[in-house]
Amino acid sequence: MQLPNKLLRDYKRLLRLLNSGAVFTAVDTETTGLSPETCRIIEIGAVRFDKSGLLSTFNTLVNPGCPIPGSSTYINHITDEMVASAPVIKSVLPDFISFVGNSILIAHNAPFDLLFINRELERSRMPSMGNKAIDTLNLSRWAYPTSAHHGLQYLAQAMNIEAKNAHRACDDARVCSEVFLRCIKDTESVQKI
Repeated sequence: MQLPNKLLRDYKRLLRLLNSGAVFTAVDTETTGLSPETCRIIEIGAVRFDKSGLLSTFNTLVNPGCPIPGSSTYINHITDEMVASAPVIKSVLPDFISFVGNSILIAHNAPFDLLFINRELERSRMPSMGNKAIDTLNLSRWAYPTSAHHGLQYLAQAMNIEAKNAHRACDDARVCSEVFLRCIKDTESVQKI
Protein backbone atom coordinates (compact mmCIF):
# COMPACT_ATOMS: atom_id res chain seq x y z
CA MET A 1 0.00 0.00 0.00
CA GLN A 2 1.38 3.36 -1.02
CA LEU A 3 1.20 6.45 1.14
CA PRO A 4 -1.36 8.74 -0.55
CA ASN A 5 -0.39 11.76 1.53
CA LYS A 6 2.15 14.13 0.01
CA LEU A 7 5.10 14.43 2.40
CA LEU A 8 6.46 17.97 2.43
CA ARG A 9 10.24 17.93 2.34
CA ASP A 10 11.11 21.55 1.63
CA TYR A 11 11.89 22.35 5.25
CA LYS A 12 13.24 25.80 4.40
CA ARG A 13 9.66 26.93 3.72
CA LEU A 14 8.11 25.76 7.00
CA LEU A 15 8.54 29.08 8.81
CA ARG A 16 6.75 30.86 5.97
CA LEU A 17 4.01 28.20 5.99
CA LEU A 18 3.53 28.58 9.76
CA ASN A 19 3.49 32.39 9.56
CA SER A 20 0.96 32.30 6.70
CA GLY A 21 -1.68 31.03 9.11
CA ALA A 22 -1.62 27.40 8.05
CA VAL A 23 -3.35 24.96 10.39
CA PHE A 24 -1.48 21.82 11.40
CA THR A 25 -2.65 18.62 13.05
CA ALA A 26 -0.06 16.49 14.84
CA VAL A 27 -1.26 12.87 14.79
CA ASP A 28 -0.22 9.71 16.58
CA THR A 29 -1.60 6.18 16.66
CA GLU A 30 -1.09 3.28 18.98
CA THR A 31 -1.48 -0.11 17.31
CA THR A 32 -1.56 -3.86 17.92
CA GLY A 33 1.69 -4.26 15.98
CA LEU A 34 3.84 -2.91 13.17
CA SER A 35 2.07 -4.05 9.98
CA PRO A 36 -0.88 -1.98 8.71
CA GLU A 37 -1.98 -5.02 6.71
CA THR A 38 -2.44 -7.35 9.69
CA CYS A 39 -2.53 -5.08 12.75
CA ARG A 40 -5.09 -2.57 13.99
CA ILE A 41 -5.24 0.87 15.57
CA ILE A 42 -6.11 0.87 19.28
CA GLU A 43 -5.79 4.62 19.95
CA ILE A 44 -5.77 7.80 17.87
CA GLY A 45 -4.64 11.14 19.26
CA ALA A 46 -4.36 14.46 17.46
CA VAL A 47 -3.52 18.06 18.33
CA ARG A 48 -4.70 20.84 16.02
CA PHE A 49 -2.70 24.10 16.16
CA ASP A 50 -1.51 27.13 14.26
CA LYS A 51 0.96 29.96 14.93
CA SER A 52 -1.25 31.25 17.76
CA GLY A 53 -1.14 27.92 19.61
CA LEU A 54 -3.38 24.96 20.43
CA LEU A 55 -6.78 24.99 18.74
CA SER A 56 -8.24 21.63 19.84
CA THR A 57 -7.47 18.00 20.63
CA PHE A 58 -8.87 14.63 19.58
CA ASN A 59 -8.30 11.41 21.46
CA THR A 60 -10.02 8.05 21.60
CA LEU A 61 -9.28 4.46 22.34
CA VAL A 62 -10.40 2.06 19.62
CA ASN A 63 -11.69 -1.49 19.98
CA PRO A 64 -9.58 -3.39 17.41
CA GLY A 65 -11.86 -6.43 17.38
CA CYS A 66 -8.94 -8.67 18.31
CA PRO A 67 -6.74 -9.28 21.36
CA ILE A 68 -3.92 -6.80 21.94
CA PRO A 69 -0.57 -8.61 21.98
CA GLY A 70 1.43 -8.36 25.19
CA SER A 71 4.30 -6.76 23.27
CA SER A 72 2.03 -3.83 22.33
CA THR A 73 0.62 -3.48 25.83
CA TYR A 74 4.19 -3.45 27.17
CA ILE A 75 4.94 -0.34 25.07
CA ASN A 76 1.70 1.66 25.27
CA HIS A 77 0.08 0.19 28.41
CA ILE A 78 -3.24 -0.22 26.58
CA THR A 79 -5.02 -3.42 27.59
CA ASP A 80 -7.91 -5.45 26.18
CA GLU A 81 -10.00 -4.30 29.16
CA MET A 82 -9.36 -0.64 28.30
CA VAL A 83 -10.63 -1.02 24.73
CA ALA A 84 -13.47 -3.48 25.42
CA SER A 85 -16.13 -0.74 25.48
CA ALA A 86 -14.33 1.63 23.09
CA PRO A 87 -15.84 2.37 19.67
CA VAL A 88 -14.71 0.42 16.61
CA ILE A 89 -12.53 2.20 14.06
CA LYS A 90 -15.32 2.55 11.48
CA SER A 91 -17.30 4.73 13.90
CA VAL A 92 -14.21 6.76 14.95
CA LEU A 93 -12.89 7.63 11.50
CA PRO A 94 -15.61 10.09 10.39
CA ASP A 95 -15.06 12.23 13.51
CA PHE A 96 -11.28 12.00 13.09
CA ILE A 97 -11.44 13.00 9.40
CA SER A 98 -13.73 15.89 10.28
CA PHE A 99 -11.33 16.98 13.05
CA VAL A 100 -8.34 16.92 10.71
CA GLY A 101 -10.16 18.70 7.88
CA ASN A 102 -7.73 20.07 5.30
CA SER A 103 -4.97 20.82 7.82
CA ILE A 104 -1.37 19.80 7.24
CA LEU A 105 -0.64 16.56 9.08
CA ILE A 106 2.43 16.16 11.25
CA ALA A 107 3.67 12.87 12.69
CA HIS A 108 6.93 11.46 13.95
CA ASN A 109 7.75 8.72 11.44
CA ALA A 110 4.71 9.87 9.48
CA PRO A 111 4.57 6.94 7.03
CA PHE A 112 3.82 4.57 9.93
CA ASP A 113 0.82 6.46 11.30
CA LEU A 114 -0.52 7.58 7.92
CA LEU A 115 -0.32 4.09 6.43
CA PHE A 116 -2.22 2.70 9.42
CA ILE A 117 -4.92 5.37 9.22
CA ASN A 118 -5.31 5.03 5.46
CA ARG A 119 -5.44 1.23 5.70
CA GLU A 120 -8.20 1.49 8.31
CA LEU A 121 -10.04 3.94 6.03
CA GLU A 122 -9.71 1.46 3.17
CA ARG A 123 -11.07 -1.39 5.32
CA SER A 124 -13.97 0.85 6.33
CA ARG A 125 -14.65 1.65 2.64
CA MET A 126 -13.84 5.32 3.10
CA PRO A 127 -11.56 7.46 0.93
CA SER A 128 -7.91 7.82 1.93
CA MET A 129 -6.70 11.07 3.40
CA GLY A 130 -4.93 13.25 0.88
CA ASN A 131 -3.66 15.92 3.28
CA LYS A 132 -0.14 17.19 2.92
CA ALA A 133 2.06 15.86 5.70
CA ILE A 134 5.34 16.57 7.46
CA ASP A 135 7.48 13.88 9.05
CA THR A 136 9.17 15.30 12.16
CA LEU A 137 11.61 12.40 12.20
CA ASN A 138 13.07 13.58 8.88
CA LEU A 139 12.63 17.24 9.86
CA SER A 140 14.67 16.67 13.03
CA ARG A 141 17.40 14.94 11.01
CA TRP A 142 17.56 18.03 8.79
CA ALA A 143 17.46 20.46 11.74
CA TYR A 144 19.97 18.57 13.91
CA PRO A 145 22.24 16.64 11.53
CA THR A 146 24.92 16.00 14.16
CA SER A 147 22.54 14.46 16.70
CA ALA A 148 23.02 10.73 17.14
CA HIS A 149 19.35 10.16 17.97
CA HIS A 150 16.07 11.45 16.55
CA GLY A 151 13.45 9.44 18.43
CA LEU A 152 10.49 11.45 19.70
CA GLN A 153 11.16 10.83 23.38
CA TYR A 154 14.87 11.57 22.96
CA LEU A 155 14.08 14.87 21.23
CA ALA A 156 11.52 15.78 23.89
CA GLN A 157 14.08 15.24 26.62
CA ALA A 158 16.81 17.13 24.75
CA MET A 159 14.40 20.05 24.13
CA ASN A 160 12.99 20.07 27.68
CA ILE A 161 9.53 19.21 26.39
CA GLU A 162 7.56 17.40 29.06
CA ALA A 163 6.30 14.00 27.94
CA LYS A 164 3.48 13.38 30.39
CA ASN A 165 2.36 10.01 29.06
CA ALA A 166 4.87 8.65 26.52
CA HIS A 167 3.56 6.11 24.02
CA ARG A 168 -0.02 7.26 24.41
CA ALA A 169 -1.42 8.83 21.28
CA CYS A 170 -2.61 12.25 22.43
CA ASP A 171 0.47 13.05 24.48
CA ASP A 172 2.80 11.85 21.72
CA ALA A 173 0.87 14.06 19.26
CA ARG A 174 1.30 17.06 21.59
CA VAL A 175 5.01 16.34 21.99
CA CYS A 176 5.32 15.97 18.20
CA SER A 177 3.70 19.40 17.68
CA GLU A 178 6.16 20.95 20.14
CA VAL A 179 9.13 19.23 18.47
CA PHE A 180 7.89 20.55 15.11
CA LEU A 181 7.69 24.12 16.41
CA ARG A 182 11.10 23.86 18.07
CA CYS A 183 12.70 22.58 14.85
CA ILE A 184 11.26 25.59 13.01
CA LYS A 185 12.50 27.99 15.71
CA ASP A 186 15.99 26.46 15.81
CA THR A 187 16.40 26.66 12.03
CA GLU A 188 14.77 30.06 11.52
CA SER A 189 17.95 31.66 10.19
CA VAL A 190 18.37 28.88 7.60
CA GLN A 191 14.74 29.22 6.53
CA LYS A 192 15.09 32.94 5.85
CA ILE A 193 17.79 32.37 3.23
